[in-house]
Amino acid sequence: MSDIQDYKGGRKYETFSYLPEMSPDQIRAQIAYIIRQGWNPAIEHTEPERSMEHYWYMWKLPMFGEQSVDNVLAELEACRREYPNHLIRLIGYDNYAQSLGLAFVVYRG
Repeated sequence: MSDIQDYKGGRKYETFSYLPEMSPDQIRAQIAYIIRQGWNPAIEHTEPERSMEHYWYMWKLPMFGEQSVDNVLAELEACRREYPNHLIRLIGYDNYAQSLGLAFVVYRG
């Protein structure tokens, strides 16, 4: 239980935000889960100070029908290189339920 972060540390963002940062293998596993569910991966980013004020910026279009974990990771890294100080989150959009199946911040800037 000592690995769970306290809320006093600042704002919390999306699924998993109360847990320690994920390892690359854990991020890869979450992307694989999104793909297995048939959800469409999408990447969004924003400045940390504006994260609660408005919608996040979309990084390119959602990756409709993407089946490669490596392609999703490559896009996450490209977004991170372009916006190194932004929060970057990954979304698994369920187009059947028309809702987010999963959303979590991958890079906290």
